[in-house]
Amino acid sequence: MKPLKSTVRRGALFSLTAVCALALTACSAGQITQTSSQVAAVDGVEGETANNAIAVRDVTIHLTSEGEAGLKFTAINQDPQATAHVLRSVTVGGTRVSFEGDTTIAPDCSLVSDIRSELDLLTEPENICITHVASSFNNPGFAYGGNQEVVFTFDDGEISLSATVSEPVPVSGHNVRDTGSGTGAQH
Repeated sequence: MKPLKSTVRRGALFSLTAVCALALTACSAGQITQTSSQVAAVDGVEGETANNAIAVRDVTIHLTSEGEAGLKFTAINQDPQATAHVLRSVTVGGTRVSFEGDTTIAPDCSLVSDIRSELDLLTEPENICITHVASSFNNPGFAYGGNQEVVFTFDDGEISLSATVSEPVPVSGHNVRDTGSGTGAQH
């Protein structure tokens, strides 16, 4: 017969191991579950033509406090037939968007558009097939945080989606904010 002391020790050790394994498994599963479906708080919308030849990504309506209004997006020519496509027109809430530059998208290439002030911050990449074009339209009174219908008309199809109206992300260190009132040191 075994002493009772070693049986109790083994039982306690087994119980402790089971509790630790359960706790670690629960934490791991919880973390994966919490983050697996999260997306960025403000993310442009996306869509494709019916035949999937052209995709648009990160579609956002940009307005600035200086009165600039334009459409931010990337259009990708993913046509397996290696055919160039043309962006014929875009409307935002029924208002026609104007583009500065050629809106033809060569096979396996991208067309990146935004307001002029945002495009001026970008550099033209070398050895990559990306074309930058500035976009603009007269803002009929769109408000930040709202959504508007955006309709892209390409030579082989149309993409219609609802995009968010927002201000471009400010350049770091250029915004001065009031931090509250009171006496003493600034917060």
